[in-house]
Amino acid sequence: MSTSQFSIAALNAMTPQEFTDALGAIFEHSPWVAERAAAQRPFTGVPQLHQAMADVVRQASEEERLRLIRAHPELAGKAAVRGELTEESTREQKGAGLDQCSTEEFAQLQALNRRYNEKFGFPFVIAVKGHNRQSILQHFARRLENERDVEARECIEQIIRIGGFRLTDVVK
Repeated sequence: MSTSQFSIAALNAMTPQEFTDALGAIFEHSPWVAERAAAQRPFTGVPQLHQAMADVVRQASEEERLRLIRAHPELAGKAAVRGELTEESTREQKGAGLDQCSTEEFAQLQALNRRYNEKFGFPFVIAVKGHNRQSILQHFARRLENERDVEARECIEQIIRIGGFRLTDVVK
């Protein structure tokens, strides 16, 4: 997703493909969310647009939701180390200070990522805005106690929160 900004009026006037191109990265590597939401236009504002996109995610098949969760990178994981995160994920993780982890914090995150993936089969997802390294580590450890279906639902709700934050950055 570029740093372009769009008005609701402009988004409403776009072709379905232009709309998908403009908002396709709101949900990590999942342009199908924007594509399906395009059919619900016109939107009156960001809250209505976000709700439409959230509804698309919640109404998606279990397999699609699982792919959406798996499209997200691990926090301070291998992709971050290699510089392979999307522009949005890089900015979000940096905003939470994950690029400034101590050796111990980094090792703790790596161990939590490993345990989480082994238990659930998908990466830990949290809307990091408003969090710091310590609060993320606390949530990570607490959520490891969840059952898989509870955790999958929590990841989807966190992804929807992330989408809302991203929309407010892109739609003016």
